[in-house]
Amino acid sequence: MAVKIVRQMNKIAVLGAPMSAAALASGSEGAPSALRSAGLLSKLHAIGYDVNDLGDDPPQVFQEDNESPRARNLKPALKGLEALKPRIEIAAKSGALLLILGGGCSIVLATVAGLRRYFRHVSVIYIDADADLQTPATTTSGCADGMVVSHLVGRGASEMVRFWGEPPLVREPDLALFGVSRLDPAEEQTLQTSPLRRYLAEDIRRKTPTKSASEAIERVHGDAHEFVLHLDVDAIEGFQATDFPATSGLNWEELRQAFEVFMAQKHLAAIEVTGYNPSRDSDGTGAKKIIDFLVEALATRKEKAKDFAAPAAESAGKAVPSPAETAMPVAEPGQAWSSDMLDGAEPTSEDESLSENRSAAEAFEPEEPHS
Repeated sequence: MAVKIVRQMNKIAVLGAPMSAAALASGSEGAPSALRSAGLLSKLHAIGYDVNDLGDDPPQVFQEDNESPRARNLKPALKGLEALKPRIEIAAKSGALLLILGGGCSIVLATVAGLRRYFRHVSVIYIDADADLQTPATTTSGCADGMVVSHLVGRGASEMVRFWGEPPLVREPDLALFGVSRLDPAEEQTLQTSPLRRYLAEDIRRKTPTKSASEAIERVHGDAHEFVLHLDVDAIEGFQATDFPATSGLNWEELRQAFEVFMAQKHLAAIEVTGYNPSRDSDGTGAKKIIDFLVEALATRKEKAKDFAAPAAESAGKAVPSPAETAMPVAEPGQAWSSDMLDGAEPTSEDESLSENRSAAEAFEPEEPHS
């Protein structure tokens, strides 16, 4: 029997993934702590959410790695993913909306993998100035964060692709690049033959963010099954508190219009915020802008949630799990989370059954992509 996830529309589970190992510099590992300190959680409480802060994984910080010039720092990057994935699984089972505060973009592999414990297909809306379609064969920097989308769809560094035992993590038609403003020749060549959806910043501006976001949701089937909304803040035009600011990305208003559409989707399972580097934000202005943006977007979602259909369990007359039944191991804010905290959270028979049958379930023929 599969686990039934009962949506808790007024709950947010916050997870910190302080990882810069897959990036090209340190600093972004401080993002989860900095955003908490700037008041994110209290502001989410203030707009009516029940917020459960699940703490941070142990930091995985960028180090020079001249021995692997084509794919640097894969061991600590994988260590970070392996720590985050089981926490995503537990948090997702609670029915809360997941808000993952990350360093680099590679954390999306753990988020999708954790969600796929319960959902056969998971889509991704990937908002980033870059397409992140590099591979070890095409990269000039060896930055694993520049290969994230390749890893998701089953290409790239083999160690990262094998993080999910049966790649790809995401089918190409179920992933949309959104707000891209920088493409190199190798990535342009890849996109010529790929069914990946792509919405360049200039095209979004021409078509309008609202129409582009609505189309992206439909094309990646986010109106039919769960999806992750990934935001690298370097996609925001002129935002300086990041390692590689974009000069021609989406502005805050354009991003806000797109988020209105994304927040209105019942199947939104997780939001990731990556790319913020507090060491480049000495006065905290960047953190404030991110927080104000997120709070406004999530307030919109709370309002839209009134229009969502009642959860299936309620409509069928089934009991909704109590808070105690959906409780998650919790770390103190900013404290490193450890798998030892799972000692009191033994797998249920449903979990065990699901784990045993996942391979069989994944062997089913995939759905035909929408035209």
